[in-house]
Amino acid sequence: MKNNFENKLNRLEEIVSKLEEEQTDLDASVKLFEEGIALSKEMTQKLQEVKFKVTALKKKGAALLTEPFDAPEGNADEADHAE
Repeated sequence: MKNNFENKLNRLEEIVSKLEEEQTDLDASVKLFEEGIALSKEMTQKLQEVKFKVTALKKKGAALLTEPFDAPEGNADEADHAE
């Protein structure tokens, strides 16, 4: 099964819960901590990628909104009445 962001987040939450338990021994805690750090790095990288894409899309959308509007050819009479 492919790990997606939500699965990684769920696993990270499980790790945090296990680390908060006093019954987890030191060796297991270290392994869980290492796994949690690795997941955190992967998730941070994914969030940065998404942020970059959203920023690029917003810029592209803003550029589209500032381009001049060309009236369709069939509406030439309406454009003349607007003056």
